[in-house]
Amino acid sequence: MLRKAISEVEAKYVRKDLPEFRAGDTVRVHTKIKEGDKERIQIFEGVVIASRQGNARASFTVRKMSYGVGVERIFPLHSPRIDRIEVTSRGDVRRSRLFYLRQLQGKAARVQHEEGAAAAPSAEPAKA
Repeated sequence: MLRKAISEVEAKYVRKDLPEFRAGDTVRVHTKIKEGDKERIQIFEGVVIASRQGNARASFTVRKMSYGVGVERIFPLHSPRIDRIEVTSRGDVRRSRLFYLRQLQGKAARVQHEEGAAAAPSAEPAKA
């Protein structure tokens, strides 16, 4: 009874406008930031290294390198503070949690991307 009541309340806050993404994908998260009485959008772009399932309690972790320092941020998936999420590229990984990226540096820390997943359709070559 209690679980049913909780799930009914949570169902009101679940967003339907979010794209499908998984660990290894590079995403741009547009977050609403409040400064004083103004509100602006800040973009956090990085690789999704983990995601937690759950209806309204789902969250995902994004990691990026900023001036040589690794920065990770955990976002609640259905938060009203998230304006939108853009999937920049799809990663080709075999794991659901990419915590091993924390120990890697430089080119070794890159994730392989799937062929043609996020690439724009190529134009027809000119006939000679």
